[in-house]
Amino acid sequence: MINFNIGHRHMLMKQGMLDDERVKALLDVHVRRARAETAPGSAHALDLDALKTPDIHFWTLWDGDALLGVGAWKRLSEDHGEIKSMHVAEGSRRRGAGSALLRHIMADAQTAGMRRLSLETGSWDYFRPAAALYARHGFVVCGPFGNYQPNPNNVFMTVTVTVEDGGAEGKN
Repeated sequence: MINFNIGHRHMLMKQGMLDDERVKALLDVHVRRARAETAPGSAHALDLDALKTPDIHFWTLWDGDALLGVGAWKRLSEDHGEIKSMHVAEGSRRRGAGSALLRHIMADAQTAGMRRLSLETGSWDYFRPAAALYARHGFVVCGPFGNYQPNPNNVFMTVTVTVEDGGAEGKN
């Protein structure tokens, strides 16, 4: 558990929590919305069972008993990871929760030896705020990676995590 503040709010970042009913409900919303807001076969959000594998680092963000968001990253190679299934509850958006969660995931991946993080998000209007969040944190558009194929319904982004200063620098 990691304590920190966003403005005047005291938050907790917790690893795991996949058996918590609130986490299950938010993940269900995430998967259903991702599938509803993009073309069939183009949504790649991981469901609860897919997040329970040993290669997934899963985090939850809390304000007291209120779940603000969830996010995960997965190791793709020795030094390349993928951000997976990041979602902030509707009522917690635009208040710093997404940035806090993303910064934590990036730091956790860097600690585990990742030098590059990539992600896939949708290209439709619903996903534009997420892509803007990632861009604010140094992610740049790139080509497909891993097992992804080019698809107009998907946007691929990547960032090089610099080990020296703990920051991130966008790279194609």
